[in-house]
Amino acid sequence: MKDIFRFAFILGLIALSAGGLLAAVNAVTAPRIAAQAGLEEEAALKGLQPEAAVFTPVLKGDTVFFYKAYDKNGKLLSVLFKAAGKGYSGMIETMVCMDVQAKIKAIKILSQNETPGLGSKVAEGSFTGRFSGVDAACVSRVQAITGATISSRAVSSSIDLKAAEVREALRNGK
Repeated sequence: MKDIFRFAFILGLIALSAGGLLAAVNAVTAPRIAAQAGLEEEAALKGLQPEAAVFTPVLKGDTVFFYKAYDKNGKLLSVLFKAAGKGYSGMIETMVCMDVQAKIKAIKILSQNETPGLGSKVAEGSFTGRFSGVDAACVSRVQAITGATISSRAVSSSIDLKAAEVREALRNGK
């Protein structure tokens, strides 16, 4: 009986030590991870709208709802936003560039874990290029990838939903 308490105490110390070590590592790495995510997002913004000199975030609560891209003269070029939808194997996160006439200029898949060779094709230019010039209200009409319909529809429907929210916010003066 005495051994049971001793083993439980030792196991508790090990668990406490491991938890403390994980918390310390998280405290050290969290700022670096956040900074890296910010750099990746900035690169995606610049990649989709290279003519922009300034990207101004529009907030919804404490989070970025979308970005307004301005040229060096202060002219609004486009709005950029993230859209996320549930694909076949997980969430697919997309960055979308929409011009002032609510036409999609370009999209970039930021993250996905879809099946290699099938669903992962949503990140290829042959699919993302299909969105260029499409009216944001008609994104659901973009042709899906054969064999990867769920992944394709996840991208299209997430863009469709988020684009509608962004257009509404712009109509309301945001």
